[in-house]
Amino acid sequence: MNYGNLSLHTDKYQINMMYAHWVNGSLHEKVVFEAYFRKLPFGNGYAVFAGLERIVDYMLHLQFTDEDIDYLRQQEEGYAEGFLEELRRFKFSGDLYAVREGTLVFAHEPLIRVEASVFEAQLVETTLLNVMNYQTLIATKASRIKQVAGGDTLLEFGTRRAQETDAAVWGARAAYIAGFDATSNLRAGMLFGIPTKGTHAHSWVQHHDTEAEAFRKYADAHPDHVSLLVDTYDTLGSGVPNAIRTAQYLEGKGKRLQSIRIDSGDIAYTSQVARKMLDDAGLSYVTIIASNDLDENIIMDLKSQQAQIDTWGVGTQLITAADQPSLGGVYKLVARMKNGKYEPVIKISGNLEKVTNPGVKEIFRLINSKTGRAEADYLALREEGQAEAGDPINLIDPAHPLMNKVVRDYEAVALLHPIFRNGVCVYTLPSLAEIRQHHQDELRLFWPQYLRKSNPEIYRVHLSEAALNLKMNLINKYRR
Repeated sequence: MNYGNLSLHTDKYQINMMYAHWVNGSLHEKVVFEAYFRKLPFGNGYAVFAGLERIVDYMLHLQFTDEDIDYLRQQEEGYAEGFLEELRRFKFSGDLYAVREGTLVFAHEPLIRVEASVFEAQLVETTLLNVMNYQTLIATKASRIKQVAGGDTLLEFGTRRAQETDAAVWGARAAYIAGFDATSNLRAGMLFGIPTKGTHAHSWVQHHDTEAEAFRKYADAHPDHVSLLVDTYDTLGSGVPNAIRTAQYLEGKGKRLQSIRIDSGDIAYTSQVARKMLDDAGLSYVTIIASNDLDENIIMDLKSQQAQIDTWGVGTQLITAADQPSLGGVYKLVARMKNGKYEPVIKISGNLEKVTNPGVKEIFRLINSKTGRAEADYLALREEGQAEAGDPINLIDPAHPLMNKVVRDYEAVALLHPIFRNGVCVYTLPSLAEIRQHHQDELRLFWPQYLRKSNPEIYRVHLSEAALNLKMNLINKYRR
């Protein structure tokens, strides 16, 4: 079995709908779907889009193998052989647009747009959402932690607690995009060029007769990269004193102890005492790492207590997004081809946030020409064309249509970029370093009030007048 083949990484109802289109002869009809999320995660003021690189790889290698076809042949639906042959010939031939990875994004704006036959557009929904939802969630969580940690070093330590191998590897990449400095996962390091870091476990100390012996032997094995875990038995009573003796031993060999790691107890108090002990021993160059189920809330609290931590090892709470383990992104049909042109469609719901924005749309980030800061995001129908600086734009809040303002001095930056055209990838994937830098550039576009961890100011996503009128007209049409 090929575990890397993602062709059947889809929900069965996608295949069932594709079969129904094949039976009814509508499989080649053109449609437009948009992927977005309805609510910002963690109560944050923004999210960080991630996952595009894996989506591109998925689309490039999407094809059904003989093994896939044989499996579908065994399903209770009894798919016709002609349909299975159609799947055997499957290749994505449509268009895909997406936001750049690392971009700050907000609720209800399309992050991915698929324009293709309904047969193709239905199949890719599940995987696109799976990738976008998870990686965007982890990148957002990592960015929150980075905002709190400031200039401190951040290490991603989540592999053993992640929901399986793919989550560990791609989660490490998402965290690196948003500002983490290294990962403990060697596979992520090899695949993506992320710096890797690691110390040793408590088992290393337990394996030796004494803690001092364990530290000495570890230092002999890694004289240029010594970081010692000091809380196996008694952090301040034996761990730190033994680390100091090991540091002095290394100095005698012309080497230096890099750091100590604290993984339990009262980290604020312990780090303060450990810092003084190290400094009194002339080891001010030795840094202190903290781990133990950290997240942005605990880090912020520890920093407020003047914890003497230089590096934070963050694992479970980051890689699982423990306080909100799902982004809740959706993939909705917004237009279908009819009589040679796209006809907008809408989904209406008793829950107002589930009512879709119909029509094929572009996203523009309006940058204030005087301040250089983002003013708002603006969703306009594609036929409206590029928003031009100097043309006044009436920004309408779709949640509060009576609240609006006119902007004139702005630069309109289009956020959706062509990734595939007619099934051909036309996008040059940036390096991870470039994505990481793009994220930092994005943060500088926004006022700090939108970026703060708690009670952030709401950044507005506005509909154009034409888009809002279209939405209201369709709502009234279907209500009648």
